[in-house]
Amino acid sequence: MSIRVLIADDHAILREGIRVLLQAAGDIVVVGEAEDGAQAVTRCEELKPDVVLMDISMPGLGGYEATLQIRRLMPNVRVLVLTQYDNKEYVLRFLKAGAAGYVLKKAVVTEIISAIRAVARGETFLHAAVAGAVIQDYLGGEKPTEGDAYERLSDREKQVLKLVAEGLTNKEIASLLEIAVKTVMVHRTNLMAKIGAHSRTDLFKFALRKGLIVVEDEENKT
Repeated sequence: MSIRVLIADDHAILREGIRVLLQAAGDIVVVGEAEDGAQAVTRCEELKPDVVLMDISMPGLGGYEATLQIRRLMPNVRVLVLTQYDNKEYVLRFLKAGAAGYVLKKAVVTEIISAIRAVARGETFLHAAVAGAVIQDYLGGEKPTEGDAYERLSDREKQVLKLVAEGLTNKEIASLLEIAVKTVMVHRTNLMAKIGAHSRTDLFKFALRKGLIVVEDEENKT
């Protein structure tokens, strides 16, 4: 039986390249594409893929926020992160959100295909470049502190935080998350209290420190 895959990445050329490579595997069928997190959630609901190849940095609803939503709405869909970022904090955050695997874009095609097959079987797959750090963390390395303000946020508050930091208005966030504007305002007020923020600038700085948003030159983005 073929593995149904949805590709979520904001670069059309990259999506097309991945599609061609995966289709050549024989047992993988690319059933759709998404250019941002919100579209990835919608396409998952429509197409019911087995695996979602999820980029991290996308406009609007990012890969992390989309992963939270997909895992909540469609727990049978497996999320495999495909990104350029090898930061351990990113890896641990996505695993905690329910991602089944984490692969770097610099990986060879055979490794990406192996990762898709593994997560489709119900296994977890980590790129070699990040696996060591993750294992060390779970074996007694660095532990997230119980007082970490970010970890006290609910999943929805984490989504709102990222979108506010990206400059979206309450109305835009409400539309993107399909919730009421008043609900967005409540989440915003609550999360600001939890992280000790008093302005949008404070939210932006906090999100930047946590790696929720990335400031980079467009020409260097991959």
